[in-house]
Amino acid sequence: MELARCQAIVTGAAGGLGGSFARELLAAGARVAAGDANAAGLRELAAAAAGLPGQLHVSRLDVADEASVAAFVDFAAERMDGLNLLINSAGIARDGLLVTPAGGEVQTLPLAQWRKVIDVNLTGQFLMTRAFAARLVAAGTRDAVVVNLSSIARAGNPGQSNYAASKAGLDACTRTWALELARHGIRVGGVAPGVTATGFLAGFSEEALARLAAAIPLGRLGQPRDVWQAVRFIVECEFFTGRTVEVDGGAGMGVL
Repeated sequence: MELARCQAIVTGAAGGLGGSFARELLAAGARVAAGDANAAGLRELAAAAAGLPGQLHVSRLDVADEASVAAFVDFAAERMDGLNLLINSAGIARDGLLVTPAGGEVQTLPLAQWRKVIDVNLTGQFLMTRAFAARLVAAGTRDAVVVNLSSIARAGNPGQSNYAASKAGLDACTRTWALELARHGIRVGGVAPGVTATGFLAGFSEEALARLAAAIPLGRLGQPRDVWQAVRFIVECEFFTGRTVEVDGGAGMGVL
């Protein structure tokens, strides 16, 4: 699919990778409906996108809320006169060890903390993809793409049982949805970034960032542009579906 003819929904678009994806699409001349729970961030995106050749439409979106998802997909389809691309980039992290000894007691990961991450990172992607695909199938629209933002943490990472589970589940959904939706002309792919320089790293010291970079075979952190190039490949390669591309500088290879 050519980027210039994309009628794209981008979730989590108020910042981080979602914001980067939205700007890249707009720079290519696409129409973009950007959604996020952060209204201030959406206003910043609109200001940053001023002058780009594409068309931007923004609205508040809570991907974990079924009614919010339905309203946003309706909004996007109406404003752009159709849909053919969904980038599921909304995501959160609420890290914590499963159990932690503390002062003679054992603290545990709160159930609410587990559920919040699963609700946004996994259930949210299910709700978005279901609404997107249902509208396309009902309209008879073919030649469409879904891109799910996974993570190399899907293989497991200490302190991230909720996050890892959400991303591993999303990988399984990527394959399942690709098999189910191929007959309708909808491709589904995933991108699994490694450590990437976004707002998620805002609280890290320079020393901590240097240690992270040193653990990556290519010797640097990922940049949003690196991840975008994988997303772009999935959108443009019309024989790609059902797989997740790792963009991690080799970090997932382990010890050679």
